[in-house]
Amino acid sequence: MNWGVVWGIVASLIAVWLLFLAVLWIVRPRDVRLGQLVRIVPDVLRLVRQLVGDRSVPFAVRAALVGLLAWLINPIDLIPEFIPVLGPLDDIVVAVLVLRYVRRRLGADELRRRWPGTPEGYGLLSGVLGDPH
Repeated sequence: MNWGVVWGIVASLIAVWLLFLAVLWIVRPRDVRLGQLVRIVPDVLRLVRQLVGDRSVPFAVRAALVGLLAWLINPIDLIPEFIPVLGPLDDIVVAVLVLRYVRRRLGADELRRRWPGTPEGYGLLSGVLGDPH
């Protein structure tokens, strides 16, 4: 076995993982505290369940949401959950990216119409997702 090749592959995988972590850090939601995000999680889950079960929603949107749920349920994370602050970062960033995609495909008005929570909760979600324009 050529150990140089093995170490090269391991080093490449570590470099890709570190690059991905850097991207997650760059696109993370800013100006929102974790406590605020935790409060809207039940409404986000209800929204996802509703969208996944609605056949009028485009298949690609439903598939992205099912992928998000699989990502969140999967016990293997890029950043282990026990690491303070950074632990849930990969889950939050993936959720934000998928929900941005959903908003682009459905439109902000349609997403607001389907939002099961309070207007304040939707305002927070909109803030986390960024300006759609």
